[in-house]
Amino acid sequence: MRLVLPLLLAVLGLAAGIGGGILLRPGTSPSPSDEAEAVHPGKDDARPAAPRSVDPAEQPDYVKLNNQFIVPIVEKERVASMVILSLSLEVAQGAGQDVYAVEPKLRDGMLGVLFNHANTGGFRGSFTEAAKLVSLRRALLEVAVSVLGPKVTDVLITDIMRQDG
Repeated sequence: MRLVLPLLLAVLGLAAGIGGGILLRPGTSPSPSDEAEAVHPGKDDARPAAPRSVDPAEQPDYVKLNNQFIVPIVEKERVASMVILSLSLEVAQGAGQDVYAVEPKLRDGMLGVLFNHANTGGFRGSFTEAAKLVSLRRALLEVAVSVLGPKVTDVLITDIMRQDG
């Protein structure tokens, strides 16, 4: 009996796992909503959507900031590595000259964000991890919006490199 019970529990667990996997496998039996969708296809149809025509006036401009950003990574009172970034801004159409007009102030604010990110360990380890880059982009966007206003819609990190010393 002492050997049968663990063997029986293992077989039941295996059977339950296989049964659950079969029932939850995507694309098995159609649900009632799937059948209704097949009769009345909606916008999430399997066919590729026709390309939407976008009004050229609504297309954003992309403005590449002139120089790269160089951020030192300091460890134990010495520069251990350098991070080099290139940034671009997504702005409303026609706002490119506005970016260049305030670029020194914009660069100053963005360097502050980059230095803070470096000092809090954002460029250590897997510095290209999605979560780290999302928080960095968000902070850079806040600075850009504070300088340029709502003309800026996104900050793009076009190049990023860390050179360890």
